[in-house]
Amino acid sequence: MPSTNNTNDIVHLRAAGTRFVLDARGTGVPSITHWGADLGELDGDQLVALADSRQRALGPSSIDEPFRLSIVPLLAEGWSGLPGLEGRHDQPVTAGGGRVRRPALRTESIEHPESGRIAVTLADCFAADTDTDAVTLRLTIEFELTAAGVLRSRSHLTNTATETFELSSLATILPLAPVARERLDFSGIWAAERQPQRSAIDYGTWLRESRHGRRGHDDSYLTVAGTPGFGFRHGEVWAMHLGTSGDTRMWIDRSALGVTTVGAAELLASGEIRLAAGDTYQTPWAYAAWSDAGLDGLSDRFHAWFRGLPAHPSTPRPLTLNTWEAVYFDHNFEQLAALADAAADAGVERFVLDDGWMTNRTDDKRALGDWTVDAQSWPEGLTPLVDRVTASGMQFGLWVEPEMVSLDSDLAREHPEWLLRDDDRPLPTSWRNQFVLDLDNAAAFAHVRDAIATLLEEYAISYLKWDMNRDLLGGSVHRHVAATYRLMDELRERYPHVEIESCASGGARVDAGVLERVQRVWPSDTNDAHDRFSIMRWTNLLVPFEYLGSHVGSSPAHTSGRSLSLGFRLATALMGHSGIEWDLTATTPEERAALPVWAAAYRSLRGLIHSGRVVRGELAAAEPVVTGIVGNDASGAVTDAVYWVTCLDTPSDAVPTSRRLPGLDPHRDYRISPVDVGVAAAAYPGTAPAWWLDGTLVLSGSVLGSVGLQLPILHPDEALVLRVTAV
Repeated sequence: MPSTNNTNDIVHLRAAGTRFVLDARGTGVPSITHWGADLGELDGDQLVALADSRQRALGPSSIDEPFRLSIVPLLAEGWSGLPGLEGRHDQPVTAGGGRVRRPALRTESIEHPESGRIAVTLADCFAADTDTDAVTLRLTIEFELTAAGVLRSRSHLTNTATETFELSSLATILPLAPVARERLDFSGIWAAERQPQRSAIDYGTWLRESRHGRRGHDDSYLTVAGTPGFGFRHGEVWAMHLGTSGDTRMWIDRSALGVTTVGAAELLASGEIRLAAGDTYQTPWAYAAWSDAGLDGLSDRFHAWFRGLPAHPSTPRPLTLNTWEAVYFDHNFEQLAALADAAADAGVERFVLDDGWMTNRTDDKRALGDWTVDAQSWPEGLTPLVDRVTASGMQFGLWVEPEMVSLDSDLAREHPEWLLRDDDRPLPTSWRNQFVLDLDNAAAFAHVRDAIATLLEEYAISYLKWDMNRDLLGGSVHRHVAATYRLMDELRERYPHVEIESCASGGARVDAGVLERVQRVWPSDTNDAHDRFSIMRWTNLLVPFEYLGSHVGSSPAHTSGRSLSLGFRLATALMGHSGIEWDLTATTPEERAALPVWAAAYRSLRGLIHSGRVVRGELAAAEPVVTGIVGNDASGAVTDAVYWVTCLDTPSDAVPTSRRLPGLDPHRDYRISPVDVGVAAAAYPGTAPAWWLDGTLVLSGSVLGSVGLQLPILHPDEALVLRVTAV
């Protein structure tokens, strides 16, 4: 549709079975008539009829006109939930003395280009002493519907008055269908991120706030509302995610007005955003999606969006070894060279030197901010290790924590004014013996950028593990996040061959904002496969597997002390961008023999794992859980798939029931074969059906999806991997 400034219009966006309809008739603030199913072909008259059919009856004891939820719901229109816009000008803009004055918006223009974007510009006006209206705020709200059916929205607020405007909140608020009566989101702790929590959507405001200065281990992550009992492959669901690495507010409002909404906003500290005359604040993008095929349908949409980002990794994801749990701070060339040799023998393609390489960095109490190589541990610099790694055909990566500083560092001693704090207040309490560097300070920003650039110029580094090991607890989170993004962007622009992994003491910074500029995220600091399975499965609800680092560690696990079988650890680590975090120089002959086989399996599967559609069996307590990835050929037919069958708890049946393999073409036949992850199928003697021991079986997609497959008996914390190919 062409661009237009006609405010007497109904505009809509369509993509991938989703439709978004905006009633922009009149000069009032537009309202969303529909967000959900496509509804088929509708002409202009039918769109008008749809909008008219949504007009509400006039309720008792209410405003004297039918309530209409606008795209910026405010108290003035009768909305008693969380408002879309809150703030105030420093001085009264009328002669009303100290009276409260809330925004009162009206439409200035609607832009609806053919590119799938709607832009609504609203104005806040007041009657000045003259007879003309004066605009004090101008608000533009963008809506985009991507080809995958992801609805994106962000707002730009400009202060057009002479007085400074202090912004409290500017939100994206979308209506939910009345059938959405159950919600899902997430919480967690360090080493146990993305723990799902569900409840009914009751009356009132259900609100989650993050005040960490980063998303946090307890991040709500993705807010989902749906029909009661929705699951991975059934139910109608709506979801929202806010694309920022800073503080957030996510909520669901259910009003007795018969309206339920989902909302998201950057959580702003008091006085953090003060707009002088002509200044503009831009919100983060809010990402929303609808599906009538359960949570897997949401993943289809979100994964397609992330895979279309310019920063999305364009090369096969290299099998990665990270040195942290192998050596911690104990760095010397001989030990790490031996580890690099063992990594090459195992089939590793990227070797990452973790924390401990900097001057005087012998533990976590000192040296952050001094980004120079320690001369005592590395008398010849990192060159001998880098050469050893690259000569073996591996890439070399390096751990950094650019946003942090230790008090016991040359940087802190020389520039104490660069430490982040609230104005002239004392420093916030330390966290892991470190403090935050004020990257919004131009000199501090340049110092860190140049220090990292020096390393990238001197050494053949192709990867940075970018860590953030503490909450901020002070300063402006908004400005810190913006400065961090700017630093990442500048380094990537200068060194486009260098990939970045976002780590925040594990999974405390996994969001669409950082994923616009990094090629990997670290979902958790735990390599305990029992815990890691659920973390990976739920993180993948939003983010595709090629972004999600997944490492096999030693047994017992360093974070939990849990001992787990080698086969279970290897199978679980295939689920994502695989790697190793383990002292390979101390492995057993069995472990050394298994790792190259597992690495070969990863290389054969990664093209599918990192491009296919995720299909999940329903999660039932004490039953083996199916997680699959299916791949299509050019015609769209499912030709290839891989499935994990994972048992976390004691099964309820002595002999397990068959497991369905979802997502296959019911009209095609498929060959099912066990994937050798380095632990032979004979590890299940006497507990496996005959077909498993024979190695192959051919069944139709209809049988596999509707009847299922009898599998070997799995004990708690065991898993198997299946390859399914069309014949």
